[in-house]
Parts: sequence; C-alpha cells; structure tokens
Amino acid sequence: MLNKIFPAVCAAAATAIFSFNTAFASPTIIKFAGQSSADHPATAFMNNIASQVKEKTDGRIELKVYPASQLGNYSTVYQEQIMGTIGLSCISLPSDFDPRMELVYINGYVNSYDDAKRLFAPDQWMFKKLSQFNERLGVKLLGFFIEGFIGTGTTKEVAEPLNPNVPKGVVVRIPNMNVYKFGAEAMGYKTMSIPYPEVYQAIQTKVVDGVDGYPVAAAYTALSDAIKYWYNTKYSIEFLGCMMSEKVWATITPEDQKVIQDIFTSATMASIDNAKEIDDHYMDLMRKKGIKVYDYTTEELAPITAAIVKTWPDLKKTMDPALIDEFQKEMAPRK
Repeated sequence: MLNKIFPAVCAAAATAIFSFNTAFASPTIIKFAGQSSADHPATAFMNNIASQVKEKTDGRIELKVYPASQLGNYSTVYQEQIMGTIGLSCISLPSDFDPRMELVYINGYVNSYDDAKRLFAPDQWMFKKLSQFNERLGVKLLGFFIEGFIGTGTTKEVAEPLNPNVPKGVVVRIPNMNVYKFGAEAMGYKTMSIPYPEVYQAIQTKVVDGVDGYPVAAAYTALSDAIKYWYNTKYSIEFLGCMMSEKVWATITPEDQKVIQDIFTSATMASIDNAKEIDDHYMDLMRKKGIKVYDYTTEELAPITAAIVKTWPDLKKTMDPALIDEFQKEMAPRK
C-alpha cells in the first residue's frame, strides 16, 4: 500500500512546486519605445496596451513604456529593434532602411474614418505590404496608432479651398517628402520644405503663410497662436507603426504571441474611433480660440482628392514604379 501512495504523494508535491515556481517566475520585461510626449494620445494608447498585455498574459509579459524619444529618435529605435535590443515601438515608419516605407504617407487614399478602418485592417493590402517591408529587416508589424487627419492651417484666408484649379494665394510648409509636395501643389498651394522644429518661427516671421502636414491636435497645441484658419481637408492621416523586433518576438510563446497580436489589432481599430473624437475636440478648441475652422464631408472633398490621385504616377520618379502601379490599383478611392 505504501508503494502505491508514495509515488502519488511525490507527484502531487512536484506539481505544487512547479505551480509555485510558475506563480513566482520573473516576468519578461520588454522595452516599449515611443516618440510622443508623455501626455500625447499615442502614449496613452501605449500605456493601455501595456496594461492589457500584463493582464491577459497573467503577468508573464510586461511592457515598459518609454515615451518622448527617451530611447532615441524613431530611426535609432528601429535600428535597435533590428538588433533586438529594443523589443517594441510605436513610432513613425523610417524610410532610412527601406524607402518603400513612405508608401503609407502618400496623400489622397484615405479621407474618412470608415476608410481608415477598412484600409488599415490586418487582412488588407496596406498592412500586408508594410509587413513585408518590415519582415525583410527583422521587424514584425503588429498594428497602427492613428492620431487623426491632416489638414492645412494658415494665417490668411485661402482662395476656394475645395477647388484644385484655383491657386490658393498662400505658401505652406510641407515635410521634406514628395508625397506631401505633390499633394499640396495638386490642391493649388505653393510649398516650402521646413524642418518640423522651425515651423512656428517660419510662420511668425512670414517665411510661409501656413502649414501642411500637421494633424489637428498638433496644429492646435503647437501652432494655435500662429494660425487663424484651419482647413480640415483630410488629405492624409497621422500614422504611427506598432512594431516588434523579430528576435524578441521569437522568445515569446505562440499563446502569448496571439494575445499580443489580438491586443494590437483591437487597439488599432479603437485608435481610429478615438481619432475622430480627438479631431473634433481640438477643432472645438480652435473655434473657442478664434480660429476659423472649415470641416468637410467626403463628397465635398472629392475634387481635391481626385486632383491628388492624379499625381500618384509622378511618385515613380523617386519610388519603385512597380510598387506605385500596385498602390494605384489597390488604393484608388472607391466610387
């Protein structure tokens, strides 16, 4: 009888010891690097994801959030993800490592929140294409943070903002990217490339009459003392990629990989809903501050969208022609 009981007791003890060790095992800590300030919606998005990951993996994985480029600018962070020294990020997609990453910044393919939900879903062309580019570099795309739509802020009124055939009578700052240059000029603006930190001074000193390439929240928080008009033309969208080092991803169990992927997929769609609230909130603040705000329906924006779409073939001069052909086929606005 003792011979039968003893193995059973040993097995129960072993199970108890294993459970004890599992319960008190140290969690896997993963650095989660961001470029946005601590009070920015993108950082709130990151903190929410970190809470969900800890809860849904029963504490096995913890994400330590580093906002405000604490771990370096987005190019540095991406480089470290390739090496595996930073696990996770919510940053701009750097074109330093693959110029095709600029694909997502092309103007004119998304100008409604419903469009964004459809086009940025994991089973859609844009997600799959960007995944390919990242995987080639050893980085896994998990999802996106969508802050809101981009418009144009100016110090003086624009001539017929919805008519692309009418010169707007203003010079606007653009990021140093052809996708923004072609888009703004197609709408009738004259453009000048100015680095982001110098935009406020450029407007104040009248080097330019306004700004192109800012989402609503950034335009309000950074430029509300400088601009008098806001045209919410939604010709582009403020976008951050959520990416994990493949080297770090490989250390995570398949079960926890699925948990993490599902969290990012849901968070991506939720960020689009939040983007509308953020845009509306900051346009209300603009109005209260005396800035004249013009918001438009998708139908009203159709003429300038069509004008921007016509510039897509010009991108073949600086981007992969075959990729632009594919982009035109897959991302043309629905009729």
